[in-house]
Amino acid sequence: MPLASERDAAKPSAPPAAARGPVVAGGRGRGPVQKPKAFGATVRRLLSYLGEERGRLAVVFLFVLAGAGASLAGPYLIGLAVDAMEGEGGVAFGTLHTLIFLLAAAYAMDASLGFVQSWLMAGVSQRAVRKLRGALFAKLHGLPLSYFDTRRHGEIMSRLSNDIDNVSTSLSQTVVQLMAGGVAILGSLVMMLVLSPLLTLAGLVTVPLVYVLARIVTRRTGKLFKTQQAYLGRLNGQIEENVTGLALVKAFGRERRSVAEFDEVNRRLSEVGIKAQIWSGLLMPLLSVINNIGFATVAVVGSVLAVKGHISVGVIASFLSYSRQFARPLSDIANVYNVLQSGVAGAERVFEVLDETEETKDRKGAAELAPGALDVVFEDVSFGYDPTRRILKHVGFTAEAGTSVALVGPTGAGKTTIVQLLNRFYDVTDGAILIAGRDIREYTRSSLRSAFGVVLQDTYLFSGTIRDNIKYGNPGASDEEMAEAASLVGADAFIRRLPKRYDTTLAENGGSLSQGQKQLLAIARVMLARPSILILDEATSSIDTRTELQIQEALLTVMKGRTSFVIAHRLNTIRGADQILVIADGGIAESGTHEALMARRGAYYRMFESQFGAGAALGPSGEDEASGT
Repeated sequence: MPLASERDAAKPSAPPAAARGPVVAGGRGRGPVQKPKAFGATVRRLLSYLGEERGRLAVVFLFVLAGAGASLAGPYLIGLAVDAMEGEGGVAFGTLHTLIFLLAAAYAMDASLGFVQSWLMAGVSQRAVRKLRGALFAKLHGLPLSYFDTRRHGEIMSRLSNDIDNVSTSLSQTVVQLMAGGVAILGSLVMMLVLSPLLTLAGLVTVPLVYVLARIVTRRTGKLFKTQQAYLGRLNGQIEENVTGLALVKAFGRERRSVAEFDEVNRRLSEVGIKAQIWSGLLMPLLSVINNIGFATVAVVGSVLAVKGHISVGVIASFLSYSRQFARPLSDIANVYNVLQSGVAGAERVFEVLDETEETKDRKGAAELAPGALDVVFEDVSFGYDPTRRILKHVGFTAEAGTSVALVGPTGAGKTTIVQLLNRFYDVTDGAILIAGRDIREYTRSSLRSAFGVVLQDTYLFSGTIRDNIKYGNPGASDEEMAEAASLVGADAFIRRLPKRYDTTLAENGGSLSQGQKQLLAIARVMLARPSILILDEATSSIDTRTELQIQEALLTVMKGRTSFVIAHRLNTIRGADQILVIADGGIAESGTHEALMARRGAYYRMFESQFGAGAALGPSGEDEASGT
């Protein structure tokens, strides 16, 4: 990652977290959060992930049709049963028993088919969500580092967890209900028209009220659910930052302030969540009231028609059941739309990440960089994280194959930026970087990066065993080769003191190890990877002097035959470099060997003198005595 001073110099400062509004749309921007910007387009895109499930969805739909048929048969059978009890010759018990048996079979069939629908749809939705989650995780690996430099990691994690979970819930609950509801509404309407067109008109009186109410409520809940997801992402960002930096929080006594900031965001999340649930919960009771009004209207009109002899009591009984079946799916669909709003809000946030621009693709016909001794040439390279401000300006130098190049200079001068450009974490703004005589943009990224072995100042270890971490860059290495690499850097000694040695499980980022021990493992990991080009970014900064001397000897062995770039502030560690570049103000102020730069008495000489004191560099006779330091 670029040094904070290098990145921050190129972009405006941001207000503290507690002062910022809800993070939205990829963690950028502030202001009021809106409902899903393109509801229809987002739904269509979300449903596209069900494309491979078309066959299973067709089967689900057939079960829905069968279940709807069984459900629609129930009210009709009820009407026949009522009429069978009012016949002129008395109760027709034989017919009534048959109708009761058929009615029980219809409802049992409806319940069984409903279970099968839910079972099939659970698999369909989970496979679709797995595909979406996999696409999002793969996308994150394809995004440039600049994306992660400008966003809180907890916010990104929230999209992988909370937003995806919302999508999962939405798909599993809405697809079948929408299919079943649509079929039930259409089927009930047809049966109602067959039984009595006049009663059907009475039953449809409340439909406009249902539509208006659902429209009002879902407009409100759409905004609230989107705001809720944004606050949830921001809360996850705060949790991730505070857990990762807990030692720093305690060191500066910021526990109360951190808790207060968390409580503030948590309070806002709670408030918007309460509003969202209230509005969401308000819909069903109001719809029940409207449906009961419609039910009462049908009952009154049906009674009048029955008294006048236009319809039988059995028809009224059937019609009341059909009106219930007609109104219930309308309410369910309105409520499902409410749930869908939450899922679409999550899906939109996921699609925002999926639509981000990835790292530029390899050029057509890009070559594979072969391992071996490689030379590196910077040709008039300029670069800025912000296009309006350059960090590097017209940098040019040559690193011969198998030589070591040390980069020194003040913090923020651009040293780390140079190695970031070497790895193509960023592409140069102007100029070119050549490896083995070709522009690095002409190589595939995978072959280019596999040629590098990098040890950063901030060491990162993955959760897993020590064995897994050391073999991370070379999984096919033998245990003997792994132990040899660890022994070479002095890590084998402390590893063998652990209860399970190389099979010791590390917490996230090696929490149980000291910083120096973690650095030793990182160096062993690079040694085992056998890279063609070695990059050491303050690789020994967290190691004691005695261990550092041991590692320096090991590094000299590893660096033989490899082009090496060493970033260091402790100048005594790079005196043996073949070439030292003094980086200042985005350019190369001086270059040469340690002896040549000391003799020049320029910027490097002053840096050396500031570290070791006046007279440490040159003795009374004027000869270089730095080697005795």
